[in-house]
Amino acid sequence: MSYSTIRDRFEPENTALQSDYNRPNTLTSGHRACQGCGEATGARAVLDTAYRATNGNLVVVNATGCLEVLSCVYPENAWQVPWLHSLFGNTPAVAAGVASAFKIKGMHDVRVIAQGGDGATLDIGMGCLSGMFDRNDDVLYVCYDNQAYMNTGVQRSGSTPAYSRTATTLPNAKYFGNAAGTGKNVPDIAMAHGIPYVATASIANIQDLEKKILRAINIRGARYVHVHVPCPLGWGYPPAETVKVARLALQCGLFPLFEAENGILVASTPIDVLKPVEEYLRLQRRFAHLFGKNANPEAIKMLQQIANKNLEKYRLSGGLSDV
Repeated sequence: MSYSTIRDRFEPENTALQSDYNRPNTLTSGHRACQGCGEATGARAVLDTAYRATNGNLVVVNATGCLEVLSCVYPENAWQVPWLHSLFGNTPAVAAGVASAFKIKGMHDVRVIAQGGDGATLDIGMGCLSGMFDRNDDVLYVCYDNQAYMNTGVQRSGSTPAYSRTATTLPNAKYFGNAAGTGKNVPDIAMAHGIPYVATASIANIQDLEKKILRAINIRGARYVHVHVPCPLGWGYPPAETVKVARLALQCGLFPLFEAENGILVASTPIDVLKPVEEYLRLQRRFAHLFGKNANPEAIKMLQQIANKNLEKYRLSGGLSDV
């Protein structure tokens, strides 16, 4: 690699806000996140970007869950932004009320973000989230997806992958983890509501994540961003490998990166180096039962088929032009 190539890579316009020493640091030190926590990494990138884009005119409504517990245990709080803790299931409704209050007061510069994990988003709060989409409330909802209820003991959620081990989907001689064909694809559900903006993002590509949050925060109406945030504790891998695991999820096609406007897919991130699903699965103890003495090659094959369908559905092989 030439010196000029290296230099260009580190020019300000090519670097992430997280590399800036003067970033807002909305989630500051002193929180209780586990080492290698993907959710804390994702949340700080999301809110730092939104905070800078709005010049600090930002209010955050946070669902119950890992992110709330790790950041705010009375009397301590690690947030450096106006922040409200809502119940597990009503975060979209609370955020919609906050947005309406600012609108009535004529404070149109203040933007509202609602955020929660996959349990609060896909399961407990699904009705409120659909209502927020249906009314086109002026709220950006961000889901940090670690694919289980990590805060309460790693129970299955609506985004737990097929054949994954959780505390409520323990494999045995006849049962290979979470049943295939279950769960919800909330980015697709959000697109079906026809809301102004939907995107998926990952902590494996912070620049892409920040770009999508910057775009979303400047749009009016309901917006939804779904962020893939691996969990070393629940997934069973060394904390230092969080970004590696997240990157493999992108490279094998199990987590596609795309954007949609008004229910229409408008952009996707093509996969440069396609990896087999097996390479992603082997790093995680939650899939260990699919290998070894009692290996289940059919389950691995089915997961590979899911990834292959994503390649076609979201056009990850050739990608779409950015708009």
